[in-house]
Amino acid sequence: MASHKPRRRRKEDTADTLNRDVVRSNPGKSNSSPQYPLESFLWPAKKSVSQWVTLPLILMVVGLFRWATGFWGYSGFNVPPMLGDFEAQRHWMEITTHLPISQWYFYDLPYWGLDYPPLTAYHSWLLGRIGSIIDPRWFALDTSRGFEDQLLKVYMRATVLVSEYLVYIPAAIILNRKLGRMRGVSTWESLVALAAILMQPATILIDHAHFQYNTVMLGFTLASISSMLAGRALWGCVFFVAALCYKQMALYYAPAMFAYLIGICMVPKPNVGRFLGIAFVTVLSFAICFAPLLLGAIYDQYRNIPASPAEEAPLPTLITSLPFSLNEKAWYFPPLLQLAQSIHRIFPFARGLFEDKVANMWCTIHTFHKLHNYPIGQMQRISTVITLVSIWPSTMIISLFPYRELLPWAMASTAWGFFLCSFQVHEKSVLLPLLPMTILLGSERGLGTEMRAWIGWANMLGVWTLFPLLKRDELRMPYGVLTLLWAYLLGLPPTSLSLYFGRQSRKGELKVLTKMLHLAFYAAMIAWHVGEAFVPPPEDKPDLWVVLNVLIGFAGFGICFLWCSWQLILRSGLMEDYFGVRMRIEAANRKKKQ
Repeated sequence: MASHKPRRRRKEDTADTLNRDVVRSNPGKSNSSPQYPLESFLWPAKKSVSQWVTLPLILMVVGLFRWATGFWGYSGFNVPPMLGDFEAQRHWMEITTHLPISQWYFYDLPYWGLDYPPLTAYHSWLLGRIGSIIDPRWFALDTSRGFEDQLLKVYMRATVLVSEYLVYIPAAIILNRKLGRMRGVSTWESLVALAAILMQPATILIDHAHFQYNTVMLGFTLASISSMLAGRALWGCVFFVAALCYKQMALYYAPAMFAYLIGICMVPKPNVGRFLGIAFVTVLSFAICFAPLLLGAIYDQYRNIPASPAEEAPLPTLITSLPFSLNEKAWYFPPLLQLAQSIHRIFPFARGLFEDKVANMWCTIHTFHKLHNYPIGQMQRISTVITLVSIWPSTMIISLFPYRELLPWAMASTAWGFFLCSFQVHEKSVLLPLLPMTILLGSERGLGTEMRAWIGWANMLGVWTLFPLLKRDELRMPYGVLTLLWAYLLGLPPTSLSLYFGRQSRKGELKVLTKMLHLAFYAAMIAWHVGEAFVPPPEDKPDLWVVLNVLIGFAGFGICFLWCSWQLILRSGLMEDYFGVRMRIEAANRKKKQ
């Protein structure tokens, strides 16, 4: 008879096993108390309730807030003729369900032409097929443009929620648990961190109010990070390619991910087999993602279906710029045409240096010196060089010190560099640098004073810079409720100053300069809201308040970039020798004085 080894039970969370920055120990007593409201709400689950009871409750609550946010308006609601992002997503479902696959990236480009990678197109096709079963009018070709039926709104909102719960939520749970187990974070602390991560206001407002599917791409990114942390680099490549093939904005993370993969192939010694495996899986993943599009083009050519409904559609730039001519009758021309057109649509360099008013370097400079006077090609080259310079330190560090726990820090640093310096940035792109910062709440001391203060401040600043966009969509109320709720749950200004002046601040973990810096930005954000609400801008400066939002946001995001980069340097051990020498010098000086 085989011996049976009983399953070892996890240690019960006590005040001794919990982070001292997360719970407040009462002197002379055996019990402890929570330090901020989110802990208070989950406090009863600390000892007596299983995580498998607490986790579903958290998922139900965060889902309720997401669904309630969807009751409000959306991008472009009742704003013809182009409407907004809601209509763009609906239109992509329309064209993917009715047109041959070879025409997806060519059809009526001035009216919300498809400009996302193939996985978005396949996702739109699936959702459009399901929706057409419910009501064919929603996605009827051409005649459904501007259709704003209430049941359609419910369906579209539901697709965002279901997509998020199938991709983003499971990935966030797994990664949060992995981060906790790597550093011995208690189960209860991990659940508190998970609740904070899933209640992040910017993500909820953009996807469930403004309307987009960013969480699908972000979910694939989290799955990639989780796989890397688990030592499964090949699966990490698969998930990251999926993120890139869903939304090209995932390129913000690509330098850090590439440098990390190079690092694990070279340190401590070159591993050719691992490198070839990573290269093969990456290429294969891209091939699988693009295969339906390219094979569909060949099949449509066999059926004599043109790539564009227009008889003489212009060829994409990647084709016309080749130093040699291609035979348009050859079998290989349709897939090459599809590949070139999709890349041309995915990377819209002709749109300009930045879109709308966004809190990055170029929009800030444009406020004082008009950049549209320079050729677009020249600005592309300048922005590329500056972006590469900004991300170079982080990529070098993660390649030389490819420690798994450093990957989120490197991704945050490079994403901030891209957001601040790269070409064609939208204000919604702030979700990308905020994601790796926010998931660090689930790491060691992630809910401690310093990490909670910095991550909370970055998120509050990020969602504040989104206010002009949300205001245009009449989303002031959900913005105020979700932002203040998140601040209240984590004990952040403007709902609480205990993090900066209370018992937590007296532990000395937050430097005086940090307190002054954060509180100055919180004061500026509050003053801006008061001014924007009650003081009309001058007639000759109608965008005064939006411009001020950009200037303050850019300054704050620059600080976030520097902080993430500095944390990466410190945690890599690169400065250990420097600090060791400094400590020995200071000790020697003290001996001399004695």
